[in-house]
Amino acid sequence: MIDAEGNQLGVVSIDVAMEKANEAKMDLVNIAPNAKPPVCKILDYGKYRYELRRKEKEARKKQRIVQVKEIRLGIFTEEHDLNVKANNAAKFLKDGDKVKVSLRLRGREMGYAAQGQKTMEHFAEMVSEFATIEKKPQLEGRSLYMVLAPKNDK
Repeated sequence: MIDAEGNQLGVVSIDVAMEKANEAKMDLVNIAPNAKPPVCKILDYGKYRYELRRKEKEARKKQRIVQVKEIRLGIFTEEHDLNVKANNAAKFLKDGDKVKVSLRLRGREMGYAAQGQKTMEHFAEMVSEFATIEKKPQLEGRSLYMVLAPKNDK
């Protein structure tokens, strides 16, 4: 058992612990029920819950939600257009978001899947300064997909 000031009182019976909590006009809270013997502490339960909620709220504020942005390419996308899309991808990656690069193969373009693979690899090289490849280019149905994650250079 631990009292309100944080001093250890040792192993005491539940009746004695409840009595001490009532004398201090506080609550007896079971902090570690799975420990042998269980650890209880005398404290103001309302204040304890308030502190826990406040800590959780602070932790949520500091969390960064990672979004996945998508950039679509064509199999024969020209160099200038690739540069524009690479600049957009670099902007997303700098903001800490992941980028999903997709390339749709339409009609007879399925015969040029290797060319699409080369386009994806070239795009990955263009943004390699800001990104690492999380998922390599992969053909799923009629589309090629690749996922880029921001580099952690801190």
